[in-house]
Amino acid sequence: MGLESLTAAATDAAKASPAEKGQKGLPPVHLWNPPFCGDLDMRIASDGSWFYLGTPIGRPALVRLFSTILKREDGKHFLVTPVEKVGIRVDDAPFLAVEMLREGEGEGRLLRFRTNVDDWVDCDAAHGLRFKAAADGGLTPYLHVRADLWAKVTRAIYYDLVDIGEERVVDGRAMFGIASGGGFFAMADAEQMRDAT
Repeated sequence: MGLESLTAAATDAAKASPAEKGQKGLPPVHLWNPPFCGDLDMRIASDGSWFYLGTPIGRPALVRLFSTILKREDGKHFLVTPVEKVGIRVDDAPFLAVEMLREGEGEGRLLRFRTNVDDWVDCDAAHGLRFKAAADGGLTPYLHVRADLWAKVTRAIYYDLVDIGEERVVDGRAMFGIASGGGFFAMADAEQMRDAT
Protein backbone atom coordinates (compact mmCIF):
# COMPACT_ATOMS: atom_id res chain seq x y z
CA MET A 1 0.00 0.00 0.00
CA GLY A 2 1.34 3.42 -0.93
CA LEU A 3 0.91 6.75 0.80
CA GLU A 4 -1.70 7.91 -1.72
CA SER A 5 -3.93 4.85 -1.30
CA LEU A 6 -3.57 5.00 2.50
CA THR A 7 -4.49 8.69 2.45
CA ALA A 8 -7.55 7.96 0.31
CA ALA A 9 -8.60 5.07 2.57
CA ALA A 10 -8.13 7.19 5.71
CA THR A 11 -10.12 10.06 4.18
CA ASP A 12 -12.94 7.70 3.20
CA ALA A 13 -12.94 6.14 6.67
CA ALA A 14 -13.14 9.55 8.33
CA LYS A 15 -16.08 10.58 6.12
CA ALA A 16 -17.96 7.28 6.37
CA SER A 17 -17.59 6.79 10.12
CA PRO A 18 -18.92 9.56 12.30
CA ALA A 19 -16.75 10.41 15.27
CA GLU A 20 -17.75 9.05 18.63
CA LYS A 21 -19.48 11.37 21.04
CA GLY A 22 -16.89 13.61 22.69
CA GLN A 23 -14.12 12.50 20.30
CA LYS A 24 -14.02 15.23 17.67
CA GLY A 25 -12.88 13.91 14.34
CA LEU A 26 -11.88 10.44 15.53
CA PRO A 27 -13.26 7.43 13.67
CA PRO A 28 -14.09 4.34 15.78
CA VAL A 29 -10.89 2.39 15.00
CA HIS A 30 -11.42 0.17 18.06
CA LEU A 31 -14.44 -1.33 16.26
CA TRP A 32 -12.48 -2.16 13.11
CA ASN A 33 -10.71 -5.49 12.78
CA PRO A 34 -9.59 -5.72 9.13
CA PRO A 35 -6.96 -8.13 7.84
CA PHE A 36 -3.29 -7.28 8.41
CA CYS A 37 -1.77 -6.11 5.13
CA GLY A 38 1.89 -5.95 6.20
CA ASP A 39 4.19 -3.26 7.50
CA LEU A 40 4.49 0.16 5.90
CA ASP A 41 7.78 2.07 5.88
CA MET A 42 6.31 4.76 8.13
CA ARG A 43 7.84 5.89 11.40
CA ILE A 44 6.94 8.31 14.17
CA ALA A 45 10.18 9.67 15.64
CA SER A 46 10.58 10.44 19.34
CA ASP A 47 10.20 14.17 18.59
CA GLY A 48 6.73 13.53 17.10
CA SER A 49 7.83 13.84 13.45
CA TRP A 50 6.24 11.41 10.98
CA PHE A 51 8.34 9.85 8.19
CA TYR A 52 7.36 7.88 5.09
CA LEU A 53 10.14 6.02 3.23
CA GLY A 54 12.65 7.96 5.35
CA THR A 55 11.28 11.35 4.28
CA PRO A 56 9.46 13.67 6.72
CA ILE A 57 5.74 14.08 6.12
CA GLY A 58 5.61 17.86 6.00
CA ARG A 59 1.85 18.36 5.71
CA PRO A 60 0.30 18.78 9.18
CA ALA A 61 -3.18 17.94 7.80
CA LEU A 62 -1.88 14.58 6.53
CA VAL A 63 -0.19 13.78 9.86
CA ARG A 64 -3.45 14.72 11.63
CA LEU A 65 -5.43 12.44 9.30
CA PHE A 66 -3.12 9.48 9.92
CA SER A 67 -3.18 10.12 13.67
CA THR A 68 -6.96 9.62 13.70
CA ILE A 69 -6.63 6.04 12.39
CA LEU A 70 -3.76 5.06 14.69
CA LYS A 71 -4.27 1.99 16.88
CA ARG A 72 -2.05 -0.02 19.23
CA GLU A 73 -2.42 -3.76 19.73
CA ASP A 74 -0.06 -6.09 21.59
CA GLY A 75 2.62 -3.39 21.82
CA LYS A 76 2.62 -2.64 18.07
CA HIS A 77 1.22 0.41 16.27
CA PHE A 78 -1.01 0.22 13.21
CA LEU A 79 -2.88 2.50 10.85
CA VAL A 80 -6.35 1.01 10.50
CA THR A 81 -9.25 1.54 8.11
CA PRO A 82 -12.41 -0.59 7.92
CA VAL A 83 -10.76 -2.74 5.21
CA GLU A 84 -7.03 -2.89 5.99
CA LYS A 85 -4.44 -2.63 8.76
CA VAL A 86 -0.76 -1.78 8.25
CA GLY A 87 2.03 -1.78 10.81
CA ILE A 88 4.17 1.31 11.45
CA ARG A 89 7.14 1.99 13.75
CA VAL A 90 6.94 4.34 16.73
CA ASP A 91 10.24 5.26 18.41
CA ASP A 92 8.72 6.28 21.75
CA ALA A 93 5.15 7.58 22.02
CA PRO A 94 3.04 8.42 18.97
CA PHE A 95 2.12 11.88 20.27
CA LEU A 96 3.71 14.80 22.09
CA ALA A 97 1.95 16.94 24.69
CA VAL A 98 3.06 20.41 23.59
CA GLU A 99 0.82 22.77 25.59
CA MET A 100 -0.80 22.69 29.03
CA LEU A 101 -3.64 24.78 30.44
CA ARG A 102 -4.63 24.89 34.10
CA GLU A 103 -8.27 25.34 35.04
CA GLY A 104 -9.31 25.78 38.67
CA GLU A 105 -7.30 25.20 41.82
CA GLY A 106 -7.01 22.67 44.62
CA GLU A 107 -9.28 19.62 44.38
CA GLY A 108 -11.10 21.17 41.42
CA ARG A 109 -7.98 21.66 39.31
CA LEU A 110 -8.00 20.26 35.79
CA LEU A 111 -4.97 20.16 33.54
CA ARG A 112 -5.69 20.17 29.81
CA PHE A 113 -3.02 19.19 27.29
CA ARG A 114 -2.80 19.88 23.56
CA THR A 115 -0.99 17.29 21.48
CA ASN A 116 1.18 17.92 18.44
CA VAL A 117 -1.79 16.89 16.25
CA ASP A 118 -4.10 19.44 17.93
CA ASP A 119 -6.13 17.06 20.10
CA TRP A 120 -7.03 18.40 23.55
CA VAL A 121 -6.92 15.86 26.39
CA ASP A 122 -8.21 16.47 29.91
CA CYS A 123 -5.95 14.85 32.50
CA ASP A 124 -8.26 12.79 34.72
CA ALA A 125 -8.80 9.21 35.88
CA ALA A 126 -9.42 8.06 32.29
CA HIS A 127 -6.50 10.03 30.85
CA GLY A 128 -3.83 9.94 33.50
CA LEU A 129 -0.16 10.76 33.70
CA ARG A 130 2.57 8.16 34.18
CA PHE A 131 6.25 8.77 34.77
CA LYS A 132 9.06 6.62 33.39
CA ALA A 133 12.72 6.69 34.41
CA ALA A 134 14.77 8.40 31.69
CA ALA A 135 18.26 7.41 30.53
CA ASP A 136 19.69 10.58 32.12
CA GLY A 137 18.36 9.60 35.56
CA GLY A 138 15.40 11.97 35.41
CA LEU A 139 11.77 11.22 34.67
CA THR A 140 9.82 11.35 31.43
CA PRO A 141 6.08 12.01 31.81
CA TYR A 142 3.48 10.50 29.48
CA LEU A 143 -0.21 11.39 29.13
CA HIS A 144 -2.82 8.78 28.19
CA VAL A 145 -4.54 10.10 25.06
CA ARG A 146 -6.92 7.28 24.07
CA ALA A 147 -7.09 3.49 23.98
CA ASP A 148 -3.44 2.39 24.40
CA LEU A 149 -1.97 5.55 22.85
CA TRP A 150 0.21 7.96 24.84
CA ALA A 151 1.76 11.39 24.42
CA LYS A 152 5.23 12.15 25.70
CA VAL A 153 5.12 15.40 27.67
CA THR A 154 7.68 17.95 26.45
CA ARG A 155 10.54 18.97 28.73
CA ALA A 156 9.17 22.52 29.21
CA ILE A 157 5.80 21.19 30.38
CA TYR A 158 7.56 18.66 32.62
CA TYR A 159 9.15 21.57 34.50
CA ASP A 160 5.71 23.21 34.80
CA LEU A 161 4.38 19.96 36.28
CA VAL A 162 7.18 19.86 38.84
CA ASP A 163 6.34 23.46 39.81
CA ILE A 164 2.71 22.59 40.55
CA GLY A 165 3.41 19.17 42.06
CA GLU A 166 2.48 18.35 45.63
CA GLU A 167 3.06 15.72 48.27
CA ARG A 168 0.35 13.23 49.21
CA VAL A 169 0.33 9.93 51.05
CA VAL A 170 -0.31 7.05 48.65
CA ASP A 171 -0.59 3.54 50.10
CA GLY A 172 1.06 4.72 53.32
CA ARG A 173 3.98 6.36 51.52
CA ALA A 174 4.67 10.07 50.94
CA MET A 175 4.68 10.65 47.19
CA PHE A 176 5.24 13.71 45.02
CA GLY A 177 2.84 14.00 42.13
CA ILE A 178 0.29 15.91 40.14
CA ALA A 179 -3.38 16.44 40.99
CA SER A 180 -5.82 16.88 38.11
CA GLY A 181 -9.42 16.00 37.31
CA GLY A 182 -10.00 14.45 40.72
CA GLY A 183 -7.01 12.12 40.41
CA PHE A 184 -3.49 12.12 41.80
CA PHE A 185 -0.66 10.88 39.60
CA ALA A 186 2.42 9.96 41.61
CA MET A 187 5.68 11.08 40.06
CA ALA A 188 8.28 9.93 42.59
CA ASP A 189 8.97 9.27 46.24
CA ALA A 190 8.56 12.60 48.06
CA GLU A 191 11.87 12.27 49.91
CA GLN A 192 13.75 11.66 46.63
CA MET A 193 12.15 14.78 45.14
CA ARG A 194 13.13 16.85 48.18
CA ASP A 195 16.72 15.60 47.91
CA ALA A 196 16.84 16.37 44.18
CA THR A 197 15.81 20.02 44.58
